[in-house]
Amino acid sequence: MRTTTRRQFLRAMGIGAAGLVTTRLVAGKTGGFSGKRPNIVLIMADDMGFSDIGPYGGEIRTPTLDRLAAGGLRFTQFYNTARCCPTRASLMTGLYPHQAGVGHMMNDRGLPGYRGDLGRDCVTIAEAVKTAGYRAYMAGKWHVTRFTKPADDSEKHNWPCQRGFDRFFGTIHGAGSFYDPNTLTRDNTYIVPGEGFYYTDAISDNAAAFIADHARQQKADTPFFLYVAYTCSHWPMHALPEDIARYKGRYAQGWDALRAERHKRQIEMGIVEAKWGLTDRDEGVPPWEQAKLKPWQERRMEVYAAMIDRMDRGIARIVAALKKAGLFDDTLIFFLADNGGCAEEYGSRGPVRPDPTKPFDKTPMAPDELQTRMQPIKTRDGRPVRTGEGVMPGPADTYIAYGKPWANASNTPFRRYKHWVHEGGISTPLIAHWPGAIRRKGELEHQPGHLIDIMATCVDVAGATYPKKRKGQDIQPMEGRSLAPAFGGGRIEREAIYWEHEGNRAVRVGQWKLVALNRGPWELYDLEADRCERNDLSAKQPDRVAKMAALWDAYAQRTNVVLFGGRPKKLSKKKRFELKAGAVLPQHEAPNVAGRAFSVTAEVQAAGDGVIVAQGGSSLGWVLYVAGGKIAAATRHRGKLTSAAASAKLPAGRVTAGLRLAKDGTLSLSVNGRPVAKAKAPGPIPAMPQDGLEVGRDEKGAVGEYAVPHAWEGKIHSVVIAIDS
Repeated sequence: MRTTTRRQFLRAMGIGAAGLVTTRLVAGKTGGFSGKRPNIVLIMADDMGFSDIGPYGGEIRTPTLDRLAAGGLRFTQFYNTARCCPTRASLMTGLYPHQAGVGHMMNDRGLPGYRGDLGRDCVTIAEAVKTAGYRAYMAGKWHVTRFTKPADDSEKHNWPCQRGFDRFFGTIHGAGSFYDPNTLTRDNTYIVPGEGFYYTDAISDNAAAFIADHARQQKADTPFFLYVAYTCSHWPMHALPEDIARYKGRYAQGWDALRAERHKRQIEMGIVEAKWGLTDRDEGVPPWEQAKLKPWQERRMEVYAAMIDRMDRGIARIVAALKKAGLFDDTLIFFLADNGGCAEEYGSRGPVRPDPTKPFDKTPMAPDELQTRMQPIKTRDGRPVRTGEGVMPGPADTYIAYGKPWANASNTPFRRYKHWVHEGGISTPLIAHWPGAIRRKGELEHQPGHLIDIMATCVDVAGATYPKKRKGQDIQPMEGRSLAPAFGGGRIEREAIYWEHEGNRAVRVGQWKLVALNRGPWELYDLEADRCERNDLSAKQPDRVAKMAALWDAYAQRTNVVLFGGRPKKLSKKKRFELKAGAVLPQHEAPNVAGRAFSVTAEVQAAGDGVIVAQGGSSLGWVLYVAGGKIAAATRHRGKLTSAAASAKLPAGRVTAGLRLAKDGTLSLSVNGRPVAKAKAPGPIPAMPQDGLEVGRDEKGAVGEYAVPHAWEGKIHSVVIAIDS
C-alpha cells in the first residue's frame, strides 16, 4: 500500500500546508521515551464507523480531527472488540475483555470472563499511571460495571473514582438520552441535568474544565491522564436543530452513493487499497431507489452527522484548553471508536409509540427528579418520548437509531457491523497526535494494533511501573504492545491479535485473518490482498486454518472465553416447562423455540411493571412483560423488534397472562383467557437465542424496549411454556 504524504492529506482535507514545521523525534525505534513525560488525552467515540470522519474518507465536518490527523499519525488497521462495554474494559485494562471480566454485556453469567464487572485482578490506565505521579480525570461514559444502581457505597467499587480517577463527570450506564441521561454522575453522586443540557457538550466542557483546573491547581511538573468517552454517535439520534440544519439535503442521494463517494476518497488518501474493491451491499439493505420513507431515512443520517460534527467542535474546546494552559505540545492525544457502525434499529420500527391518539400524562418531571430509564418515558417538560418508523429524530421527545443501511455506509468499505468481528465490526480510526514526539506528520501507519496496546503505550510514555498487585490481589500482566515505536517508524512485534464476542471469533496473524460468524465454520482471508474479506481461502489452505484455529483455542482457554457456556450442547427436547419466580435456564436447558410455535401462560399478582419471563436478547428472543400497568410482549428476529401491548391496565388481584407466537408469526396476548392485543412478527424465532431464559427479570440484554433488568414488581405464582409438536 502506498503512503500518503502530509501534503497530500492536507490537500484532501482542504487544509493549507503553509507553515509546516518539523519537531524532534523523542521516540526511538523500540520506544523508551527520554523527553518530558506527556499528558495523555484518550478520546473515544461511541458506535462510530470506520469511514465517518474526514481523515478516514468521511464527508462529515471534522476540522479538529482533520488537524490532529494532519499533525500526527493515522493507523489504518487498528482494532476494537466490536461492542461498547467489552471495548471499554479492554481499553482501560490493557487486557482482552474476558480477562477483565466483561466478555459480553453488564450481566453476571457466573463465569470469570462474563461477570459484567471489572475484575479485581486488573488495573486501569488511571491506576497504572498513578505510579508515575499522574493525576487522572474522566468525562463521559463508563459502562464497565453492572452496579449502576448501587444499594450502598460498597457497590461503587468499580466506579471511576474507585478505579484511579481523581475526578469524574459522566454516566455509569451505557446508553440514554442526550438531553436527560440516566445515571448522570459527578464523582460518586448522581446529578440532574440543568436547562439546555446536551450530553456531548457537557462531556467536552467538563473535560476542558478538568484541564484548566489541573493547570491552575497542580505543580508544573505534574502530568495528567484524561479519558474522554463520548456517547456520540450511539442511538438515540439526538442533535441540536442548528447542527442538523448543516446537513440538510446532504444525504438525498442515499446510502449507495455515499458508500461509493467515501470509498473513492479512501483510495485517494491511501486508507484502503483499490484492489480490495467495495463489499456488496449487506444483507437486508435495499438499494436506495427502493427505500421507503426517504425523507425520514435522510433525516436519520443528517442527525447522525450532526452528532459527530458537534463532538468535533467539543474536541476543539479540549484542544483549546490544552493550548491556553501551554500543554498542547507536551500532550499525547489519541482518538478512536469503540466498535463499528451499529445496525440495530432501536426505536425505528413499527407504529408510533406511545399511541398519539391515547391519553398521556404530560406532567413535567420535578426539577430534582433523577432520570432512571435508559429510554425516558417523557421529556423533562412532560412530552412523550416517541419511537416508531417515520418519527423524525433529533429532539428530546424522540428515541430513534440511524439504522442498518447507514451503518453499512459508516463501515465503508468493510462487511458487517457492531457485534460481529468481521472488519466492519472491529475496525476503528486511530489518530495519535503529539507534537513533542511524533515526527510522522500526516502519515499513515499500516501495522495492525488493538485496544490492548493503549495501556502499554501509556505506561511506556509515562515512565510508569505497571503494578503487580492491587489491594493485595495479584494483577494479570498486560497483553498489548506499546505503539511508541511506530511514532518513529519502528516495528510493533506481536504473535497475534484475538477476538470473541457473542460466539463471533477471530484471530489475526500478520496478514492472515481467521474469522467465524456465530459459532459457524472458520473463514480465512489474506488481508493484504483482500481486507474486505470477499475471498474465503479456508478450503484451499486447511493447514493454515488448523494452525490458526489452534492458536485461537489456546487463547480462549487462557483468557476465560467459553462461547456462552462452552462448546454447543444438545438443546432441550422438552415440550413443556413449569417454572417459578427467579428461575434461570441456560441456553441448552431453555425451551427450544427455534422455528417453533409456542405458548406461555403466567399466573401473576400485578403490582407494577417489569418482565414476567424473557428468553434471548436484542438480536433473537421473546418476552412477556408489563409496562405502564399493561401487559405487553415483544419478539426479536435478527434484531427486528415486534411488539404488542394491551390497551387497558391489568385488573387487580391474581390474573392469568397469556402469550402465543404462532408459526406464521402472529403474536397474541390474552388476559384471563380474553384476547387483548395482537401483532405480526416475521415468523417464529428463527434460531435458538444464545442467552438463556429468566423468570421475573431480563438481565441478559433487553428483548423489548426497556432498561435491563426491568425486574417484576409483583408476584409470580407460575409460568408454563408449551412448545408445539
